[in-house]
Amino acid sequence: MSTSSPQTEHPTDYFDTSMSDTSMDWPDTSVDWLKRLISYDTVSRHSNLALIKDVQAYCYSLGLEPILTFDESQSKANLFVTVPAVGGQVTGGIVLSGHSDVVPVDGQDWASDPFTAEIRDDKLYGRGACDMKGFIACALHILPQAVALSKQGKQAKQGKLAKPLHLALSFDEEVGCLGAPLMLADLQQRGIQPDYCIVGEPSSMKMVIAHKGISVFRCTVHGKSAHSSLTTQGVNAISYAARLIGFIDELANKLATSASQDSEFDVPYSTLSVGTIDGGTATNIVPNLCQFTFDYRNLPMMGVEDILPAIKQEAERLTQQMQQTDADTGIELQQLESVPAMTDADSQALQDLIAGLVGASARHKVAYATEGGQFTNAGIPTVICGPGSIEQAHKANEFVALDQLSQCDYFLQKILQSLESVK
Repeated sequence: MSTSSPQTEHPTDYFDTSMSDTSMDWPDTSVDWLKRLISYDTVSRHSNLALIKDVQAYCYSLGLEPILTFDESQSKANLFVTVPAVGGQVTGGIVLSGHSDVVPVDGQDWASDPFTAEIRDDKLYGRGACDMKGFIACALHILPQAVALSKQGKQAKQGKLAKPLHLALSFDEEVGCLGAPLMLADLQQRGIQPDYCIVGEPSSMKMVIAHKGISVFRCTVHGKSAHSSLTTQGVNAISYAARLIGFIDELANKLATSASQDSEFDVPYSTLSVGTIDGGTATNIVPNLCQFTFDYRNLPMMGVEDILPAIKQEAERLTQQMQQTDADTGIELQQLESVPAMTDADSQALQDLIAGLVGASARHKVAYATEGGQFTNAGIPTVICGPGSIEQAHKANEFVALDQLSQCDYFLQKILQSLESVK
């Protein structure tokens, strides 16, 4: 995860802060907004700046002043914008949060162009339709209403926006939630502390109050090559990797039967899973290198400290065995990603609000990770609630039902009303 300081300078050759052409043909429905957003290929390996530039221009047309934070290459940006409450208040209120990047379509069999939205049988198809440009589209659709309330509040005694509404668009969520920490750090520097956050990941418009964290590790085993007829002269990297993988699997079994469980999660315990492995050059050569990756998905009350010391200890034990044959052999362990779990602590008031707005009191906990944990770690109570099903995310022919977009539109209008005080 990136720990770089947020960069908020606008590249002058790309972003023009004078872009406020109110004559531009902006979408006037969430469906039209979603079609527009899908047309931008924001696969994580590509830049998201074209989409961000478009949303930035839209914000300027509404009289808003978006804040951008960039990655080190300045090829990707977050966007944070506030519709201020009466009196220009920008702290407090609710954040509507979504990530702008999408997963690749490589090797998938699509029935239509994944970057050209298509409506079939009351469903809108396209990459990112549910994960999660559908929510972003609904949030952009609600912005003019929020602006109207904000302006009305300054001019009249009723209908004013008592608390601000914020919109947060991040980059690189799909590859480790890399963008949100930069945006949150910048907000902290600016003294902007929202009261609550709603992450619009696809939840079928149900309320999700907690999710697991995820940590991804790469293990590199350095062995010693030899002819396979002379195995005692070599150190088999694949064999030692297999031993460590077996240990990790045993640890996973212990987690499944440990006392640290939460029955409200679909998988009620923390999990370990080996995902990839690569090693060897030929059958008749003792392999000198093997790499594998594994992930740890932890319940909110657990962390990497519950599994990492044991894995490191086993890796050290195996390394000592290897070095009895060759001192240059050994095992390296590197952490690639770390996304915190989202807890339901301090979010009861938000949960009660959302329950009333969605018309259901059920509270769900999920195994997948989002940026929600980063918001809760920043002291912003957070829930997940967005259109579409997670079952459609990342697949070919990804879609969101039009009815889900309508439900989200209604939900966000209610959110806006909750920020309005009538006197």
